[in-house]
Amino acid sequence: MSQEKLSPIEIIKEKSDGLRGTLKESLADNYTGTIRPDDEALIKFHGMYAQDDRDRREERAAKKLERLFSFMIRLRIPGGLISSSQWKAIHDISEEHGTGVLKITTRQTIQLHGLLKNELRTTIQEFLISKLDSIAACGDVNRNVICSAHPQVSPLFKEIHAYADKISTLLLPKTQAYYEIWIDGDKVYERSAEEDPLYKKTYLPRKFKVAIAIPPTNDIDVFANDLGLIAIVKDGVLKGFNLSIGGGMGATHGNADTYPRLGTIIGFLDTEEKIMKAAYEIVTIQRDFGNRSDRKLSRLKYTLDRMGVDNFIKELEKRTGFPLLPAEEFKFTERTDRFGWLENDKNEWFYTLFVEHGVIKPYQKSFLHEVALLNICDYRFTCNQNLILGSISKENKTRIEQLIQKYKVEEQDSNLRKNSMACVALPTCSLALAESQRYLPHLVTKIESILKKHNIKNDAISIRMTGCPNGCARPYIAEIGLVGTALGQYNLRLGGDRLGERLNLPYKEHLNESEILLELDTLLGQYVKEKEEDTFGDYIYKKFYTS
Repeated sequence: MSQEKLSPIEIIKEKSDGLRGTLKESLADNYTGTIRPDDEALIKFHGMYAQDDRDRREERAAKKLERLFSFMIRLRIPGGLISSSQWKAIHDISEEHGTGVLKITTRQTIQLHGLLKNELRTTIQEFLISKLDSIAACGDVNRNVICSAHPQVSPLFKEIHAYADKISTLLLPKTQAYYEIWIDGDKVYERSAEEDPLYKKTYLPRKFKVAIAIPPTNDIDVFANDLGLIAIVKDGVLKGFNLSIGGGMGATHGNADTYPRLGTIIGFLDTEEKIMKAAYEIVTIQRDFGNRSDRKLSRLKYTLDRMGVDNFIKELEKRTGFPLLPAEEFKFTERTDRFGWLENDKNEWFYTLFVEHGVIKPYQKSFLHEVALLNICDYRFTCNQNLILGSISKENKTRIEQLIQKYKVEEQDSNLRKNSMACVALPTCSLALAESQRYLPHLVTKIESILKKHNIKNDAISIRMTGCPNGCARPYIAEIGLVGTALGQYNLRLGGDRLGERLNLPYKEHLNESEILLELDTLLGQYVKEKEEDTFGDYIYKKFYTS
């Protein structure tokens, strides 16, 4: 694609020497807690963000101190599955090098905040000992590949879940900069061995996200991803996958050229070889045709809409050398996690722990650490920011039940709270305009009172909040979506469905808390009187958005 002018990030990538930049020099700069500006862009490809505590900016400025800089590390965990020993390593590293706080992301992995610059290399080396890394967890590459989390959804779960690791490996960058900078120190890798036919020198125009759904569950919001694979199972056999492309949640306030978009199903593929080839070539199309001038318009969804679906399919079939087959029928019936104890077809037990907005509370962390010491289960992260203890034998189930009682982790939370999601936002996210993760629990408590008032306290309405319009908690596909515009103010979006198959739509803008509660009180009251068999999202959509 011809570009009028490359964005500054494109220049940084091109000159980075395989994502090395001046990161070694930045790490050696003892006069500052952060890194050089160009390196802030490059370090994302290594799975890290440079951050500062925005709560303390004013205080430190008054003392003429630089900002309280630190780093966030996000792990690459395809499909969200790790062992007990790996969980123990994450626990220990967070205690020794971070703030101790662990956060489950909306993309099925873990991130640690508050790491100081001089701790980064040691932290990454300790992760690697446990076969964990942060390669390509951020940056303009394929991010962590996500997959439906609960093995109970299908007897073929393991076969389908394996695609997450296969696709992650296929789409990894070839550069060895990660090992050179963080692991091996002064060792310099041969650049000729790092030639990358997929990413070349400038990688992708923006991030790329892949999701694998196993109907009937859409717990990973497959249509919110650049590439979605929907498993088609018939007569107990995996027949292949439907392909969905062009999903993405990000937008920009006041810029009508930006918008959230759900993925478009373009066809079906019936062999692993074809699936892998198609995934690879979809990435190359985005690499070659994506917008490298304006990063706000650079995701695959904009490439797809600019090219047109039919032209995109033609280009894909030309690159793969085979045609797409007609999409197969499937049906989603759920999107929430399956909480508590459940057994799969292999007589293994799984326990899903509710972790509000992914922030693991101290007593939950103690519980999970003691379970890890037993080494009797695996750990599985969900895209709803919860955690599953899995592959537990009947005998070991009793041992974990005893720890559940000991730490009192089984709380009686409302369905609204269990269906709430929030991004990190303040104080660490530089893009946040408003609170999210710290505030939504309090707002949910007030909305719970409204539900109780209208005698629908058990209604499983989905509510999602983000501190900015980039949509990390996928607020655009919730029944109630709240998108921050300024401190204490949010755009209220309504009318999404409960399965992630319909976007919500703008309702009112720049509302404060009292205005949000007043609007919801009125609407929920009308819903109770008029809903018939509708969910809240369906009721609102019919009432306000259809003629």
